[in-house]
Amino acid sequence: MNENDERAFRGTDIELFRKVSEKLIDLVGSIPRSGENSVADPRTRARALVSSAALKSATISGSLALPPGPLGLITILPDLYAIWRIQARLVADIAAVYGKTGFLTQETMLFCLFKHAAAQAVRDLIVRAGERVLIKTPTLRASQRILAKIGAKTTQRGLGRGASRWVPIVGALGVAGYAYYDTSAAGRTAMDLFSKDIDGAGSQPSEVAPKPRPLGTH
Repeated sequence: MNENDERAFRGTDIELFRKVSEKLIDLVGSIPRSGENSVADPRTRARALVSSAALKSATISGSLALPPGPLGLITILPDLYAIWRIQARLVADIAAVYGKTGFLTQETMLFCLFKHAAAQAVRDLIVRAGERVLIKTPTLRASQRILAKIGAKTTQRGLGRGASRWVPIVGALGVAGYAYYDTSAAGRTAMDLFSKDIDGAGSQPSEVAPKPRPLGTH
């Protein structure tokens, strides 16, 4: 994060931005391992995984949003991180059913989780060429910019959703609905990505997941 990123926020908003950024670093540094296996019909299995994960996200997010007022605002960060972990597991599972675990890298994880919500931030991580995609490994500086952009976008969205926590029940339903949509979108991006032929970093045997590394290192 840099001063330009922080200027977009004030007071406690800056602290939330910093905490969100820390959670992002933690998220991409601990890619989950999947218990799924490659299957003959990965699309059907992936759809079932997306539906299950979306419902789980909606339940957790909606429950955390039930406390009204300040108590509800306290749950923004735990809610955000819980949903990210569900989505990260979903992406790992989808990679596995498509037999593409070897391409489950920090770059593909960020792309799947944030393409729908922060497209400008992750657009350079994946290059499409027809039915093939190339995974690009950014420099450390570029990686920091990507994480900062995602952190800023996520913080702004979280603060906007936080306002709904002042309205009991109705607000919780809205938060749950967004969590369902958000997780479904991440799942659809993962299905689209891992159904393609992939070139680039992390092209190891599909049974072995890449070890986490600091984003932007080679």
